[in-house]
Amino acid sequence: MSEISAVQRPPEPDWPAMTAEELAVYREAENRVRASRAARTITGNPDPGAEIRWQQAVLAGREIPVRVYRPASGRDGEGTARAQLPLVVHVHGGGFVGTAVQSDWVNSRLAARLPALVVSVEHRLLDPDTPLSAAVDDGWEVLQHVVRHAAEWGVDPARTAVLGESCGGLICALAALRARDSGLDLQAQVLVNPAVDVTDSMLDHASVTEHARTPTLAVPQLQLFQRLAVPAGADPRALSPLYADDLTGLAPSLVVVPTHDPIADHGRRYAERLQTAGSSVRLSELPGVGHAFLSMPGVVPQAEAACAEILEFLRGLLTA
Repeated sequence: MSEISAVQRPPEPDWPAMTAEELAVYREAENRVRASRAARTITGNPDPGAEIRWQQAVLAGREIPVRVYRPASGRDGEGTARAQLPLVVHVHGGGFVGTAVQSDWVNSRLAARLPALVVSVEHRLLDPDTPLSAAVDDGWEVLQHVVRHAAEWGVDPARTAVLGESCGGLICALAALRARDSGLDLQAQVLVNPAVDVTDSMLDHASVTEHARTPTLAVPQLQLFQRLAVPAGADPRALSPLYADDLTGLAPSLVVVPTHDPIADHGRRYAERLQTAGSSVRLSELPGVGHAFLSMPGVVPQAEAACAEILEFLRGLLTA
């Protein structure tokens, strides 16, 4: 789900007819724009109170790049040892396109102002050979890895949260389910404009009809995402948190929904299901705001208020 508009970006592709080769070319050009200094006018400037660098999360038989944000020297909080920092594992949006760099603004703020260590997963992106399940595994395995090696990463594993945007929201929602089932102690999940339905009903929600073609997300992009997400013969419900059999006992959730988003109803329905299941959930709707707003603070003023709400929510659960 392509998320950032303008700044000399590649031309709009023919989404339904896009080939694997065309997707690869488009993705490389688009991600180069998202990671550029010029894009900061849209994606926002990082908080000067955070240090940012790339690292490798070394997993079983493979490595995954992660973008790591930590409080700058002397900004860990009063008397707070680095080994005691809370952990926030972040997953960016995009699905078949996107990079952790596009979320530097929000992640650096969380690192500096909670304070916390934020680890953003540069997960595998969807293409004809890489289904959604690969990205889901990347998010979950990085979360497990950092928690298991908490001392090496300088975090307190008892104060851990996940934060995901769009497709990253889906990945984090599934990670929260896996955490509950495996006994990993998760304190919070924040899901921002989450896509939580990749079944045949993905496009049947009223918000998809009402906001079928917005500047930051349109139905043709959702159709491409759906086509790439689940290979023929696989079960899309297994990758759709909205249809999880059991939503009890999950970490407290903040679900942030921009109202002018084709997938606004994904977030609303998921919040309803969490509430019905008895899991703690707060639904926050942003009137008049479109998809991917949190990656666009330079042009969407409401990103500031949403970031403040996320900070307040996480601070209440991670710093007690």
